[in-house]
Formats: sequence, C-alpha cells, structure tokens
Amino acid sequence: MKTTDANGTYIQVAVAAPVAELFDYLPPYPAGDIAILPGMRVLVPFGRGRRIGMVTAISTTTSLAVDRLKRIETLLDPYPLLSAEDLRFVLWAASYYRSSPAEALFSALPARLRRPEALLHNAPPGWRVAAVPAAYEQRQHIQQRAPRQAAILALLDAHPKGMNDAALRQHLGNCGAALRALAEKGLIERCHIDNHSTNTAAESSADKSYPSIQSLELNPDQQAAVCAVRETTGFGCFLLDGVTGSGKTEVYLRLIGDALRLGQQVLVLVPEIGLTPQLYDRFAQRIDVPMAVLHSSLSKRERELAWQQASSGRARLALGTRSAVFTPLPDLGLIIVDEEHDLSLKQQEGFRYSARDLAVRRAQVTACPVLLGSATPSLESLHNARLGRYRPLRLPQRAGAAIAPRILIADIRSQPLETGLCHALLTRMEQEISAGNQVLLFLNRRGFSPVLTCHDCGWISECQQCDARMTLHLERDQLLCHHCGLMLVRPARCPYCESPDLRPLGQGTERVEDSLRQRFPGIPLARIDRDSTRRKGELERLLAAAERAEFRILLGTQMLAKGHHFPGITLVGILDLDQGLYGSDFRATERMAQLLLQVAGRAGRAERAGTVLLQTRHPRHPLLTRLLHDGYGAFADDALAERAEARLPPFSHQALLRADSPKPEEALSFLRQALATAQPLAPPSVELWGPAPAQMERRAGRIRAQLLLQAPDRGTLQRLLGTLLPRLRTLPTPRHLRWSIDVDPQESL
Repeated sequence: MKTTDANGTYIQVAVAAPVAELFDYLPPYPAGDIAILPGMRVLVPFGRGRRIGMVTAISTTTSLAVDRLKRIETLLDPYPLLSAEDLRFVLWAASYYRSSPAEALFSALPARLRRPEALLHNAPPGWRVAAVPAAYEQRQHIQQRAPRQAAILALLDAHPKGMNDAALRQHLGNCGAALRALAEKGLIERCHIDNHSTNTAAESSADKSYPSIQSLELNPDQQAAVCAVRETTGFGCFLLDGVTGSGKTEVYLRLIGDALRLGQQVLVLVPEIGLTPQLYDRFAQRIDVPMAVLHSSLSKRERELAWQQASSGRARLALGTRSAVFTPLPDLGLIIVDEEHDLSLKQQEGFRYSARDLAVRRAQVTACPVLLGSATPSLESLHNARLGRYRPLRLPQRAGAAIAPRILIADIRSQPLETGLCHALLTRMEQEISAGNQVLLFLNRRGFSPVLTCHDCGWISECQQCDARMTLHLERDQLLCHHCGLMLVRPARCPYCESPDLRPLGQGTERVEDSLRQRFPGIPLARIDRDSTRRKGELERLLAAAERAEFRILLGTQMLAKGHHFPGITLVGILDLDQGLYGSDFRATERMAQLLLQVAGRAGRAERAGTVLLQTRHPRHPLLTRLLHDGYGAFADDALAERAEARLPPFSHQALLRADSPKPEEALSFLRQALATAQPLAPPSVELWGPAPAQMERRAGRIRAQLLLQAPDRGTLQRLLGTLLPRLRTLPTPRHLRWSIDVDPQESL
C-alpha cells in the first residue's frame, strides 16, 4: 500500500550494502540550493551506521509509513554522475545478471567515487565572485578608479558559477594583474568550473570542431565493411570476421573518423590492458581529438579524471577494458569491441557481466551501430550471425603485401627437449636470428617451473589453501600460488624428509628465458608476462621496443598473443597448447583454437613471410587437424554441430549457482536446498545439473560447489531466476557461507 504525503518527496536510493532492494529516504534537511536528481550519490543512515548510495528515482509516494523513513544526511555531488539513460542501462544490466542495483551502479563508477569522496577537478581552475558580497562603496570605488577590475566583476556577475582562465582571457585579454588585485581585496575567489556547464557559445562551438582522419586506401573488403556500417541508421550489430593482419584496425579508424565528423563520441573496448598502449598510439597518430583511456593499471586519480573527461563530453574517444562499457558518453554514436571472443571481456567476480554483450545492449538503447571484431569469433557471435541477429563482415586476406604464415606441427613425442624446446624449433630460431629477423615464443605459464619436488621422497609443492600446486618463481626466490596468491620462501630442504635435493619440474617463462640466454648469448631478449611487467609503464616500454625490433627474441604468455603488431617477427614457436585439447570445460577446444591462431597471427605481418611451429604430443587430434588444414571457419562449423547435438550454448542458455564455505559440506548442503527449491519452480524444459564440487574444489581455504541451470531460451531462464533467487535469499545459511549467481557463465571455477 502506498503512503502519500501532500507535500512529500521521497528519494529512492540504491544503498551500497549486500542487499538486493532499493530503499526510500526523505530529502536532507536543510534541502540546500542543489536539487536532488537521479544519478547523484548520497550518504544515508543504514542500520547502525552510514552508507553511500545512489539516487535512482524521485517519487511523491512511498510504500512505508512516513514516520519510519530516515533522512538523507549528505548530498555528495553537485550534479548527476549518471544520466537517466545511463541509469536505465546499468539497472537493466543488474536485472539481467541478477546483481543488486547498488553493486552494478557503483561498479560503473571510478574506484574513488565508490566511497564518499568529492569529485576530483579535471577542468582548468577559474574565478568567481566571492561568497561574501562586496560593500556598495567598495564596488563604487572600483567602478570609478579601476575599470579593468570592474569589467571582470561585471563578467563574473553574469556567470555566477564562475569562468575559467581561458574564457576570461578570451573576453578581456591579459587580465592577470587585475584578477590578483580583486582576489587580494576578497572580491573574487578561485574555483573549479563544472564540466557540465559551458561558459560561452564560442567555447561550445570550439569543442565541436574535430579534425578529419587521414585518408587511407582501403582494399575492397575493408571498403565494403566500412560502407556497411556507414550506411546504417540507428542500431545495427556487425561481426567483423577478419584474419589476423587483415586490417581490422584500419576499418575501426575510418568508422571512428566518420563518427567524430558527425560530432559523436566513440567507445572502443579491448579485453586486455596490454592492448591499450599500441591501439592508443595508432589512434593518436591518426586522430587529433581528446581521448580518455580507462583501465585498472591507471592510478585512481588518473582513471577518475579520464572518466570525467569522457562523461563531460570533452574526450571524444574512450578506449578501455571491460568496465569502460559503463562510462557515461553523452554523444555516443559508435561502439567497437576488439577481440570480441576474449574471455577477459567477462567479469568473473562480484557483478558478473559480459562487456561484449552489454556493448550490444548499450548500442540498442543508444540507437547506434556496434562493431564486434575478431580473427577468431566466438561461437556465440557466429551463431548470432547465422540467425541474422548480427550482420557478418569478412576480411579474408591479409592487408598489403603480408602473407599468411605457414603452420607446421612438431611431434615432440619421444623427442628430447631443451627446457621445453625441440631441436627443430631451436634450429629454426638460429636461422631466423642469423637472418636478422625476430622470433616469438609463446608459453602460457609464468614462473620458473610449475612445481618443486623432492627427489628423495616425492614431496611436491602444494598450496596449503587450494587444490593446486605452488609455482616456483626463482627471481623472487619464492613459491607462489597463482590461484589464491599465497607466497612462501623457497625451502632449502624438503619439509617432509629434510632432503636438500629439491628439483623444479616443468617449464615456465622464467626458466625458458634462463635457458635461452645461455643458448643465445648476447642476443637481445624480452620476457613479457605479468611478473616482468609489474612496474608501471614497463609493459608499454617493452612492447614499443619490440615493435622497433630492439629485441630479437620475444618470450611471453598470452599478453603477447593478442592484437600486437610486430613487423619483424618471422617465426612463432608455440611450446604447449595440448591441455586445451582435452580440457574439462566444453569451451576448452574453442579457446585453444582461438589462442593458437591469435599467437600464429603475430608472424609474417609485414613483407617477410612467417612460419609457425606448434609443438604437440597429439599431432593427429581431429579438431587440431581440422583447424590447421581447413581453417577456423571449418573448425567452428564442427564445434557448433557438436554443441547443437549436446544442447550446449549457444543452443541453450545457462546460469551457474555457486557456493563456498570454509567448512566441508556446507556449500553442497546449501545447493541441495537450492535444488529442492528450484525443482518445483522449473518448467520441464529446464535442466538442473548438480550440485557438484567445483573443478578446483578448495581455493583460498574455501570449499566450493556449483549447481547449473540450463534452459532452451533466455526468457525461460530469466523467469526462473526471477522466482528462484528471492526464495534462496530467505533460506537460512551458515554465517560464513557465500553464494552467487553467474548468468551466461564462461567458465566453471
């Protein structure tokens, strides 16, 4: 029942607390000069403390008795951080992925703004009339004796929010001395200008002047792709399926130029932080507009200022990783998702969303085109293209004079290996280095070795908190768990039998690097993985040097595999991808194929031909044979046929209910209750699998389990979740048990 007060205004707030509901509050008292609007942050009493929240709606009614409502304590922002359209988009995402509204809304903000901190100022400083009014006599004196100062006061009187220094100079010329004199008299004061206000019409028109992109000659396939997107009015989703080196970035650049000339903003999403420096440099060389870069390696201050530049409209191009999909862009006219197949575009913790899928949804809401680009499109996107939901665009040939590399298989069964490298690969490396070329070696395993073992008793370095082995990092002289982060000093003796004969087993990038430096002394070598690029700016430095061919050997993990352009590389060695052929996840072979072709695509990108040597112990695996002989398209056809027969995504839709607890059986017990609750609610078309232990049952000291819900269509699954989840929230649960829902999961954890 709604309760209405004749003069009542009620503020609906998403409170940053582990609850799914929205809460009604009374306006702050006194109300102040700033109107409360949706999209503003507020500080509210909640329980026995205070919490930050975001206003989602203003109403004249409330479902609670007015005398039960608490009052907002503080309004934190001078204007809404999210527009009405932004709010609707984020709240839709929260509903689809079954997250709490507050968790989704605050995930859309820079880290500092998730706390009750004031906005940083990213505009140039300005001046405004002081809050204490000047005496009439003082004004009169200035009017008669100091016309320059009087002109400043008159101009600032007309702009009560203030004017920045540039605008003042535009009107009055060099007026620094007069400004200082007025400040000393206490008549004006320094301020920061609201980014959402514009001082003059001249400023506004200047902000809308964008240089055109340099004219480039596109090949027919690139031109056809550009024209298809260019001719679209309103929403349209395009899948740009282009082999590595086919010039997808040139297509992006031409479409970005079109959007900028129309006065629109552009959002470009990339899956990895490592892709942003090179893409930023290519954009900056060709497009002379303000750009905002948004990713987690930036400092909190840097990221917030970039976010403000984008949300104010000053930055016309926003380039970022997955969370950038939520960045407010008032003039958004084009969205590009590069490497759309990549798993990194799915958030795996907290608010679990797919940035790729939300980019498509945001383009629908904004009525603008969205372009999904990849050399190895996801099976979901290929399926959508077949159904006509996405329009396929093909770039089947490498751009310019580049030739697709030859992919050779090295059968390493029964072969001696030198720190993981076979004789054929080492021989080819020597030939390419002698010819002045670059070599790239790919091993998706960092550290020195994946396990340390005792040669006498067989002890192995297992994590005390996870069902995993600890990796030896020789540079740090530590054992490190890559799952929970546990670090231990490397033991000098076996903890079990006290033998000093401890030996590393297997190879990581650190160990391969050590071996290569001995095998190729004096040859410049760079290892690029998460360990070697921990220092700020180091990744950008290494990638730039690699592009300039300063390193003859590049060794790294998948940080090197995606999107980078190294024209000097003529040989790529893939040391170990076999685990992807027999992974327990049904997506394992798809990911293996994508990674293999992405890595292979680094070879032969300029005039020099390239070769890829794949080491494997399964040279006759049917999927591998199909991929290498007939290409990714044929491989994808076979994989989609298998998925259809097994009724797996994209031919069904899934949600994964996860639970974990430090105590054995608690997670499984909760999921059994969840199963019993779901069974009478689920229609016959919905399958419930489990509950079962997670693939890695113990992680960070917690025992994990999961229950899979699978439906033939999204609507059926969403209706079930809408009924089931509120009931699960009422189930009694042990204090330390945690549970979550992952809609459209991309991996079992």
